[in-house]
Amino acid sequence: MRISWLPHFTKRYRLVVVLGLVSILALVFVGRWLNATKRGGQGPAEPFRIAGNFYYVGATDVAAFLITGPQGHIVIDGGYPTTAPMIIASIAKLGFSIKDVKILLNSEPHPDHAGGLGVLQRESGAQLWASEASAYSLASGGDDPDLIMPLRALVRIGIIGYPPIRVDHRFKDGDTIRLGPLALTAHITGGHTRGCTSWSFPVRDGDRVLNVVSACDLGRLSTSQYPEQKADLERSFKLLRSLPVDIWVTCHARWWGRYRKFVASAAAKGSVEPFIDPAGYRAYIDSAEADLRKNRLH
Repeated sequence: MRISWLPHFTKRYRLVVVLGLVSILALVFVGRWLNATKRGGQGPAEPFRIAGNFYYVGATDVAAFLITGPQGHIVIDGGYPTTAPMIIASIAKLGFSIKDVKILLNSEPHPDHAGGLGVLQRESGAQLWASEASAYSLASGGDDPDLIMPLRALVRIGIIGYPPIRVDHRFKDGDTIRLGPLALTAHITGGHTRGCTSWSFPVRDGDRVLNVVSACDLGRLSTSQYPEQKADLERSFKLLRSLPVDIWVTCHARWWGRYRKFVASAAAKGSVEPFIDPAGYRAYIDSAEADLRKNRLH
């Protein structure tokens, strides 16, 4: 017996499959385009001196920092790929050149803090240093074994993430990165990510030396968890509390009061005093510890 509807069904089925594949490809390409143009709501911010040779060169909230020296400069964090040009412009506005940046450092490898490092690396020729765990994510364009699978799949097809970045050197906890007289010590403060890195370094401001800490994010993400996470955070709290600190910053400007402190400093004719904030540093750690105790996720 001949089934007359079978050829018609097969042709329609093929059409549905083709349209489905075309739709998926279109979503991937549109997703990649949106990811490549994403700024995360960031706009340019006025760059300024925090103290001595330490400057803010980030966007309105996604932070980046410049430490200048006679043998070249160091930049911490790179924002999104689309906001990296803001960092370059801010460096120039302060009277420095991206071409003189010799070292790039990173706090954590999420797109809002690491995505722009490839742009900065290309424009400067600088060497990128990263922790072992962060190095994998940076080199793979944001892939993270601890990400939940749907997000990890989106990274791998380019809908989220960023172009892979060349990692030139890997450091261990407690290593010091040197460039002439500049010396920044790496502290692996895991929890937000496994390789999350805080940095401590001295800054000379006039006749005094100030202790600076660039603290990594201490929040646990609902989209990225791992078995040792709580233990890593406990260790991070203890380590960060042990560091001497006068000035502290972190990867999101609103957390350390960028604008408030900038306005206060400008009103005081460039005084560094508004940035000296050990109490704010302790409160930042205390808040993160309280979140851990309440099992609060971000």
